[in-house]
Amino acid sequence: MDLTQKKCIPCEAGTPPLKKDEVEKYLSQLKTSWEVLENTKIKKKFIFKDFKKAMEFVNKVAEIAETESHHPDIYIFYSKVEIELWTHAIGGLSENDFIMASKIEEI
Repeated sequence: MDLTQKKCIPCEAGTPPLKKDEVEKYLSQLKTSWEVLENTKIKKKFIFKDFKKAMEFVNKVAEIAETESHHPDIYIFYSKVEIELWTHAIGGLSENDFIMASKIEEI
């Protein structure tokens, strides 16, 4: 099933994070390339024409995050936005992070 069609499911503490081979499998399902940080986070930089466009993007990401109840770390540097996804409850990556990444790519 396409990741954009899935919904984030709350993770319980104690659920193991994805292993490296599982992370690679999910990465291959994304449309653009995301950087993997120590197999615990995925990160992507987005560059916009100006601050206003960057903030429009951030607000759309916020809407998705609220709908999915899965919230990324967002860093804003004028026209550049960095998104980091990881599942805080398990201290690593879960399918939810890749569902969010796929939905962010569609913005």
